[in-house]
Amino acid sequence: MKLHLTVFTTLILLAGGYMTTAQATEQAHQRREARDTRQDARRDARQDKRQCVVRNDKSNHECRQDKRQAKQDGRQEARDIKY
Repeated sequence: MKLHLTVFTTLILLAGGYMTTAQATEQAHQRREARDTRQDARRDARQDKRQCVVRNDKSNHECRQDKRQAKQDGRQEARDIKY
């Protein structure tokens, strides 16, 4: 009887450890994807601002605000992925 209890307890502990590992792996994947999303948003915002300045169709202030908004949108998208 004690042997069965020991085996059962061991199986429960192993299953719990596996679930924790699987959750950690999934969380790492989400963090990586969110980081890549933020980096892409920053890169795109820089390019958009350069194009805005070169075209000279908006003031520098408006170009800067567009860049800030693009970065903020990227951060929000990353939060949506992560949480």
